[in-house]
Amino acid sequence: MSTEVLDVPSELAAVGEAVQGRFEAQKRVLSFAEYLGEVAAHPRRHTRDAARYLHDAFVHFGSYEVERPWGRARRWALFDLPFEPKDGTRSDHLVGHEALQNAFFRTLQGFRREGRANRLALLHGPNGSAKSTFAACLMRALEAYSQTDEGALYRFSWIFPRGADGKTLGFTTAEEGPAPGDSYAHLPEERIDAKLPSELREHPLQLVPVPERRRLLRRLQQGGELDAAPPDWLWSGELGHKNRMIFEALLTAYRGEMRRVLAHVQVERFYISRRYRQGAVTIGPQMAVDARERQITADRSLASLPASLSAVTLFEAFGELVDAAGGLVEYSDLLKRPLDAWKYLLLAIETGEVMLPMSNMPINSVLVASSNELHLKAFQEHPEYQSFQGRLVLLRVPYLRDYRQEQGIYDAQIVPQVRKHVAPHVTYVAALWAILTRLRRARSDRYADPELGRLAASLTPLEKADLYALGAVPRRFDREEAKTLAQGIGAIFREPSGTLDYEGLMGASPREMRMLLLDAAADGSEACLSPVSLLDRLERFCERDDYEFLRLKADHGFHDASGFVDQVRERWLDIVDDELRGATGLVEEAQYLTLFERYVTHVSHLIKKERVYNEVTGTYEDPDEALMSRVETMLGAKDAQGFRDELMSRVAAWALDHPDAEVDYRTLFPGYIERLEEAYFEEHRKQIAAIARAVLRSLDDPGEVEPELLEAARATFERLRERHGYEAASIRVALSALLSERYSDD
Repeated sequence: MSTEVLDVPSELAAVGEAVQGRFEAQKRVLSFAEYLGEVAAHPRRHTRDAARYLHDAFVHFGSYEVERPWGRARRWALFDLPFEPKDGTRSDHLVGHEALQNAFFRTLQGFRREGRANRLALLHGPNGSAKSTFAACLMRALEAYSQTDEGALYRFSWIFPRGADGKTLGFTTAEEGPAPGDSYAHLPEERIDAKLPSELREHPLQLVPVPERRRLLRRLQQGGELDAAPPDWLWSGELGHKNRMIFEALLTAYRGEMRRVLAHVQVERFYISRRYRQGAVTIGPQMAVDARERQITADRSLASLPASLSAVTLFEAFGELVDAAGGLVEYSDLLKRPLDAWKYLLLAIETGEVMLPMSNMPINSVLVASSNELHLKAFQEHPEYQSFQGRLVLLRVPYLRDYRQEQGIYDAQIVPQVRKHVAPHVTYVAALWAILTRLRRARSDRYADPELGRLAASLTPLEKADLYALGAVPRRFDREEAKTLAQGIGAIFREPSGTLDYEGLMGASPREMRMLLLDAAADGSEACLSPVSLLDRLERFCERDDYEFLRLKADHGFHDASGFVDQVRERWLDIVDDELRGATGLVEEAQYLTLFERYVTHVSHLIKKERVYNEVTGTYEDPDEALMSRVETMLGAKDAQGFRDELMSRVAAWALDHPDAEVDYRTLFPGYIERLEEAYFEEHRKQIAAIARAVLRSLDDPGEVEPELLEAARATFERLRERHGYEAASIRVALSALLSERYSDD
């Protein structure tokens, strides 16, 4: 074996070359003239404020259409976190909430038209409804976007180099300092005596006086490279206090020679970072102003700065708002803070500046805040609310109402943390119960269509959950009612409601469900995280009274958290039952679908007085009356002729509506297919129960299983494992529960 596994010098050299090449390719350090060249080459890219930058991040990652039972929606890809590795670990992407995404994007479009972010976006909703997740996705997207060429961001610093005599250049006489056209931007560190960065990350173009800056922007507009209205921050914005003092002092020292002033400017690329609080900051509900000033000349050796600075008192701003400059600031639980602690935002939002003791600090950030409904309601009753109302954009963030989306949260965020086998359907059980607790009975008086309002109000919680998740209309409705309900899903989902009175306001949050799932997973007596273990914990959870949704009075089946546990258990057993039937091979879906198709074929030929082609014998035969009678008996048809006429009428209507498609009998006749399925099942019920018990016995001791059942048990086990993801532990739990509840007499 070779002792020299790694050629260290060569590896270090390769790493160094790669880093240096990337550094140069990213244009990390530029002189002002070089930066102006970048502006000329990519004017739109380098003339954005924070609002337009976030808007462009949305566009950069793109969007796509998603189909929901309540309608088609546009989803922005950045909330899927496409820039993060998909390695099977926990994912904190935003599930659902397309309405919120698009409302926020429209807000950004408004900021773009108005020239700046002149309102605060207040995300309001119940605790745990993904408000923080929404803001976190925005920050992660900004981080990723700032790493791209299109998302390049720049700030500047003042460079004061050491002269040949050891003294700092600048602020002395017009004869000293740089010659016009020179730049100190690329000096080596040992030649730099002092470097003063712009903590506000002001735009380098703000170094150009406003009249000349506007003339430059107009020229770029004439080339068709910029929007009709540049952002106010760049069109009229001024430097902060510190940089204005330095600029004026240099301009005076160089007798107005602007090019010599700009020689001291080093333009650097920076990147959004949540970890280092650069352009992405979350502010908790602490009681403090979020920006302050401190004197910097007192903290430095005057010998390391130009002599003229001794007569200038420089202040620099610091704090959370300063850290967030150029990006996004999130005020988490803003309304938990006393009003006096953030009342300064009233004027700051209106003017785009924060008043500090020595100066006004410009704000170039998108402001996002979150609040629960309790605090928002209290705030709306406060006398000061009217002053803030026009400066807020209220964005509702309800709980999800689609159990498929809710299940996606648990699968992405909780399952990867569980270190034992997670049984099939356990996250479905959690999601369905959570959704049922969030739904409420429809108010028929809120619907423009009285018939739709009547039908919506008649839905049970489970029916409403299936309607939202699958678009499944209950089979108890007749054809016209079903059509009305199917066409009105969007209206039901968006039922008019008050600001603080809506479906999705109350119920179990993902936080509670996370607690219950992880508690069930931590049970050392269980070999897997199973639906049974979760259902047991849900029952105990419902006995508590410290959650408001558990204290709600039942309303026609809604708000019955304890009753929902039983409904979800039955739904889970239905699923396991269907999986078992299919896995035994005794009751295959194709069998009863084929039987129904044959029935329709024979009825059709009988009505047309035609003979049926028999593919087995290769001859034409009369329609099989025995077959038709058998199927009609299984379906409970009392008037055979009337049943046949009605059935063929519906088939003909389908053909007219879908001229190029084969008849989908499961969609067209779901009730009939279900009855055939049940009939087939009853014929094989005892065999299915015997195989299920054989599967359980084979897990303990295959020798105890009758030889004629052992092969069927093993085949059933393999099908359950391959088709549905079961393992021995989860099969044991599922079949034991099913046999106990559904097959105890077989």
